[in-house]
Order: sequence, then structure tokens, then C-alpha cells
Amino acid sequence: MRRSLITLVILAFLTACGSDVNQDLKQWMKDTTKDLKGHVPPLPEIKPYPVVSYEAGERADPFKPMNIETEKKASGGGTKPNFDRPKEPLEAYPLESLKMIGLLEKGKTRHAVLRAGTQVYQVRVGNYIGQNFGVITSISENEVKLKELVQDSTGDWVERTSTLQLQEQETKK
Repeated sequence: MRRSLITLVILAFLTACGSDVNQDLKQWMKDTTKDLKGHVPPLPEIKPYPVVSYEAGERADPFKPMNIETEKKASGGGTKPNFDRPKEPLEAYPLESLKMIGLLEKGKTRHAVLRAGTQVYQVRVGNYIGQNFGVITSISENEVKLKELVQDSTGDWVERTSTLQLQEQETKK
């Protein structure tokens, strides 16, 4: 009984204070917003787009992308890779993963020593290496030069030259 009496007294007190706080809050809002005037600009006029009729007739269906073809250029019979020749072992590796680690001379023929992963290979002028149809054109004491064939954005084959530099050996102490 005593507990419910205390609860009633607290509720009466809070109700009395609440009406005062509530009235103060309403008065503050009224004072703060008395000079505010809301103005929403009118929406811009929406201009309708002109209707364009599509008369198909002999034209291609614009909703079928399979009908769209790239412009075919007359091929000038330029350089193309030989797809019929057997692949050499070093054509399985990207050029960036191959390292020149040495040079051998047998008579008048120079051979470069290349490392691909853990394997070591001997190559000479005319061998193919890399994944872009690269053929070795010359071997010097510190580099292997090669000519690669790559396709440009139009599908034509373009030659580019690349080199493999001799890698310096790390000395163990």
C-alpha cells in the first residue's frame, strides 16, 4: 500500500512539472519560428520530348545486338602468326617470367641460357618464346632481342620488339 502511495505522489509531481515544461517548449517554438516564412519555388516546366516514329522497313532491328557487326577492313595481307607450327616449350610462359641467366657460344652460334621457373633452357636465334608469338632475332652478351606479334584493337597483327636483359647473379656471403 505504501509503495502505491509513493508511486501516485511521483506521478502527480511529474504531471505537474510536465505541463510546465511542455508549455515552455511550445512558447519557445512559437517565438523561434515567428519570423520564418516558408517558400518553395515552383517546379520547372517539363517540356515534352518530340515523338519520333521508327519505320523499320529495310532497316536493322535496333533491339538485336547480334545484327551489329564491326566494320571489316580489307586485310592488307600483313604479318600473321603461323598457327600450324608446333609450339616450343618456352611459349607456355609469359615473357615477364623468363630470365636470361647466361650466354653460351658453340662455334659461331650463340645460345642464350634462360630460366623459366625452376627449368633452364638454351635458345638461339629463330626460337619462339613467350605467349605473344615472340621469335628471337638476336642474342648479345647481355640481352636477347625478340619480335612479338600482338593484335591491336581492330584485330590486325602488329609487330613489337622486346628484350630480355641478363640478370645479375647475387653473391652469397
